[in-house]
Amino acid sequence: METRNPTIDSQVHSYERNRPERPWIGTLRGPEEVTGDDMVAAMDAVGVDGALLVSPYSMYRYDASYALEVHQKHPGRFGLIRPFDPQSEAIADEVAEWAATPGVVGARIMLTYGSFEGDDPGLNQILAAGAQAGIPVNVMGSGKLPIVRELARRNPETQIVIDHVGLVQPHEPPAPPDTFADLADVVSLAELDNVAIKISGACTLSHEPFPYTDIWAPLRKIFDAFGFDRCMWGTDWTRAIDLLTYEQGVEAFRVTDQLSDSERSTLMGGALTKIYKWSPDTSG
Repeated sequence: METRNPTIDSQVHSYERNRPERPWIGTLRGPEEVTGDDMVAAMDAVGVDGALLVSPYSMYRYDASYALEVHQKHPGRFGLIRPFDPQSEAIADEVAEWAATPGVVGARIMLTYGSFEGDDPGLNQILAAGAQAGIPVNVMGSGKLPIVRELARRNPETQIVIDHVGLVQPHEPPAPPDTFADLADVVSLAELDNVAIKISGACTLSHEPFPYTDIWAPLRKIFDAFGFDRCMWGTDWTRAIDLLTYEQGVEAFRVTDQLSDSERSTLMGGALTKIYKWSPDTSG
């Protein structure tokens, strides 16, 4: 009997309401709070076994303390990722310490906040430290894909994961006219063996209602270029909350006839377990 791959969301965010003990630095699109309990309930309702919990930069910057609290309460459900400050003077130590923390599966850099070039010392130190620690480094590089290419080329030993299909995604409807304008640049990154990609938030790129049939032709070009072993489905919850429900973000990938059963299984969990060396434990 074939073992079923777990269903794993490659990108979700949790946060508590803004309070003095852990104040928000900025804001993230969504409700006043989406706790770890809320996220688990949403996943349970639609049969999602686990998720990569990405500490939200827009609220907490480089403080991952809430994500760590969520993991402590739900240790089998979440793998943890947090952003790192490329201007820190202790990057190597910080990444090493994070990588050794229970539940941690990756690091993240945010090219979309700030002015960076591919030779930026801090960014390259984060990538080198990720390779040293044996964890993937997620890159939020939408709109800055040439820099992503340069970073990947400079750090061939680092497993790089492109966030959110590598495309600028809307926070509210309607989606812009040409949401896949940078598709050719995304596809070209598949030439680099150390680059994988999250198909996270893809439904927000659609100009149609559920089940978002217009996303499949462009996504197929990404699948063909990268191969399903380097592609990972995700909802980007809660950033997508004004465009679709969590259930729609999951079910769109289940009901489509554009994926074979084996492709769907790899895309919705199988590839992630290999790239991040992590699998959820729902036995507890």
